[in-house]
Amino acid sequence: MDHQTNSSSARFAPPQAEVADIAADGLTLAGRGTRLGAVIIDGIAVGLLCWVVSMVTPWNVFRPDLTQGLMRVMVINTVIGCVAFAVLNTYLLATQGQTLGKRLLGLRIVRPDGERASLLRLLGARYGLGYVLGMVPYVGSFYGLIDVLLIFRESRCCLHDNIADTIVVKA
Repeated sequence: MDHQTNSSSARFAPPQAEVADIAADGLTLAGRGTRLGAVIIDGIAVGLLCWVVSMVTPWNVFRPDLTQGLMRVMVINTVIGCVAFAVLNTYLLATQGQTLGKRLLGLRIVRPDGERASLLRLLGARYGLGYVLGMVPYVGSFYGLIDVLLIFRESRCCLHDNIADTIVVKA
């Protein structure tokens, strides 16, 4: 009777399988800290390029001329930032699925099945939408907060990962 009770209760026990940080096709998901490091490197690189632009052109994203109006300054600065990001990262994104920071830290962006993500998917859905939403008062702040907080889920995907249907893995 005791043996029957044990096998009966084992039937309803949770599975004991170990779940590793493995995505489709044996890809290993990137760590949160490594992803943060890559974003910081990307931000520094874009900032340095914007600084160079401010030295050689009349546009200075660090000292905007607010007499032009705050909205105009925000749009100009966002466009300059987007162009700087695209100049630094388009080739790597198109050929390797990496930004400069991801390349330096050994990460890449792929589709959940391990296939390469298209450049349109990466620049449009993954990065472009976030830049556009970031310009919308209140909505941009809320989107940004939700976007980064979602990385703490088990899937380690941010909102922009879900929107673009991508994951970040170790290269």
